[in-house]
Amino acid sequence: MPNEYEINELAKEESWRMFRIIGELVEGFDTLTGIEPAVTIYGSSRLKADDKLYAQTEEIAYQLGQLGFSIVTGGGPGAMEAANKGAKRAGVESVGLNIELPQEQAVNAYTTKSIIFHHFFARKVMLVKYATAFVIIPGGLGTLDELTEVLTMMQTHKIKPFPVILFNSRYWKGFLDWLKSSVLNKGCVSEEDLDLLIVCDRPEEVVEAVQGWYTTHKLVGRKALPK
Repeated sequence: MPNEYEINELAKEESWRMFRIIGELVEGFDTLTGIEPAVTIYGSSRLKADDKLYAQTEEIAYQLGQLGFSIVTGGGPGAMEAANKGAKRAGVESVGLNIELPQEQAVNAYTTKSIIFHHFFARKVMLVKYATAFVIIPGGLGTLDELTEVLTMMQTHKIKPFPVILFNSRYWKGFLDWLKSSVLNKGCVSEEDLDLLIVCDRPEEVVEAVQGWYTTHKLVGRKALPK
């Protein structure tokens, strides 16, 4: 059993942990306030620069940037780098929200604003907080985690329903088939939950979906897009 001294030291450590978490959130709010309207783009850090998907991701971010949307990513390599590159080319805010990992993940060179987080959940708050749409580029476990978390928050009305766009229908087909044939059939989700998903195969389709939603819903508290 820990003695009284060890208990007190543990309490102090937990208190400081709480302040570090608060500090990360405060830094995020201070740094990102004013970037709206923004689109968060998720995707694999392992995507190579010579992959067709890299060029498509860059083009999605570039076209959204030309409409006036800031681009927010996880700040790392791969799909995140491609999106930040497109945003920077369009001359809009290119935000990278990086995370400390055992194998260090450097912030890519195309960000104009960047923050490095220690806590995943603080980073996730910032990836979602300022977004008016979410674009999901093919990725792995981290991308699936972010996708399902966004959908869960919409399903439980913790955030407003915004477009969740899955790019590359061939990649996502198995996942969508499983959701419909197993998860929906079991009653674990409803048709309305799956209606939140939009599948696109061309950058232009992504841009049209985001712009159409934004224009139609006249989002309260968001900056108007430039004409």
